[in-house]
Amino acid sequence: MGQTKVSIDGVVRDEQDAVISVFDRGFLYGDSVFEVMRTYGGSRLCGETDHLERLYESARRVLIKMPVSMDVLRKEIATTIEQAGNDESYVRIVVTRGSGPLTYDLSTATQPSRVIVVTPLAVPDPILYEQGVSVSLVRVNRPTDCGTAVGVKASNYLANLLALHEARSRGAYEAIILGSSGAVLEGASSNVFAAHGGVIRTPPPEAGILVGITRQAVERSANALNVNFVETALFPSDLYSADEVFITSSIREVVPVVRVDGKSIANGHPGPITVRLHAEYRKLAQANAL
Repeated sequence: MGQTKVSIDGVVRDEQDAVISVFDRGFLYGDSVFEVMRTYGGSRLCGETDHLERLYESARRVLIKMPVSMDVLRKEIATTIEQAGNDESYVRIVVTRGSGPLTYDLSTATQPSRVIVVTPLAVPDPILYEQGVSVSLVRVNRPTDCGTAVGVKASNYLANLLALHEARSRGAYEAIILGSSGAVLEGASSNVFAAHGGVIRTPPPEAGILVGITRQAVERSANALNVNFVETALFPSDLYSADEVFITSSIREVVPVVRVDGKSIANGHPGPITVRLHAEYRKLAQANAL
């Protein structure tokens, strides 16, 4: 039977004993970075190196000094997964700037905190892949849309949460975020792709997206299947007119989108490229090839 375990600064605790100071800047200001991973086969993390490298890069860009080496963090993650003993686990790693006085001054917090949450994985309902989902376009401004934080996986997700709430109020499964120019960026917690004439198109990093680890793996899967993959600007009309649309994330893998703003994509059913890509992605993930 699965359970949740939490490692805080290297000490594994039960869920009810996992506490952190109310003066931690991650709590006060969302001043932290994070990564989310899942296991395949019980304890093997998919794309662990890619996720950890992005975590360290996110921390560097927002001036948080990682408190331990990557090797130490790997061992702490493995220990927490082992003690949780789940069939499959959802793993969330959060690194905050640490605690300090109530001030915006970054220099007042000198001891970053690291938190590893391991909980039983809620596997997505197969119906998502069989029937596809609907998405809704939402225009928002996020803290990571400008400046040095562009593309950083920071914990300040309020704008994303509100965007998702708005999309759900319209009956959609996911929000697709539009930038100030009206271009399609990404989902509230996913990357987005559109297929036209057998070519997969997705927004480039310079658009201000979070370059997902699953997104990178899907590109490799496309190459393995000899499917053309292009990074280019997308606009709402490109989604409405697409042969196929899909979204990706570490937990959900590759999810077909069959409606955008209530408009059916092609015949309103998951497309063949999406289905093939998901099968290839899952095969690679289960074989520890990602």
